[in-house]
Amino acid sequence: MSGAERPEGGATVATGDGHGLSGAADAGAFLARLTRLDPAAVVRLRSGVPAGAAGAAGGTGRTVLWSRLPWAVLVSRVVAGNGPGDATVSAAELLGELARGGTALPRRRDADWRWPVPGAAGTVVETIAGDELRRIAVAAAGTLRTAAAEGVGGRAVGQRALRDALLDHVAVVVTPAASPGAGVPEPSAGGGRIEISQRLVQAIVRMGFLGSPGATERDAVQVRIAGRWVGLAAPFGAAWSQKVSQFTITPVRDHPNG
Repeated sequence: MSGAERPEGGATVATGDGHGLSGAADAGAFLARLTRLDPAAVVRLRSGVPAGAAGAAGGTGRTVLWSRLPWAVLVSRVVAGNGPGDATVSAAELLGELARGGTALPRRRDADWRWPVPGAAGTVVETIAGDELRRIAVAAAGTLRTAAAEGVGGRAVGQRALRDALLDHVAVVVTPAASPGAGVPEPSAGGGRIEISQRLVQAIVRMGFLGSPGATERDAVQVRIAGRWVGLAAPFGAAWSQKVSQFTITPVRDHPNG
């Protein structure tokens, strides 16, 4: 395809026949993890994203890769290269093209992208050590194995029910301090809580977005709020979810399944 495309929002972006990614190693790492979790996943390439947008590194020469994990969390990683503007393709096909050292953009599948993405990088409300998120993820995996083998309360429970219950579990609760103009309301009775579910924790860990264990500064993960989105921004990528009611306490049993 050549010429121009008109992506969401009405802006015309020049496109060509290539994927335009020069950060093949970073993109390949993202796509390899993604396709192991979901072999049929699609990936959305967005270049020319203004500084301050969610997932954007600012300036030119950067492309944001977006995808949706099977447990209803969006993940993104910024890589080097002037991408095709705004295009959705098969993650497996793009991974194969990069592995061959090719530059072609796989067949476009724009109609297969059905999800909104955060429009801004949001407000940082807390920082969590990466090692703490690893600990939470390992503990959750152990709980799942034990429940699958022994049941819950002496009763056998299906794998899907166990998985959904685990993913909906609130792993971390953040109560940010209010600050003028930050866009975060003052904590009050029944409000002011930001709930981080296992969905987000598992996304960050399983996509390999954390730095090296024990590397405190590189390992730090930011909790971000952008409208109704809750996100975790790690050194090598971010995960976002709308599955939490904005700044309200929601019982875990009422969370919808992903």
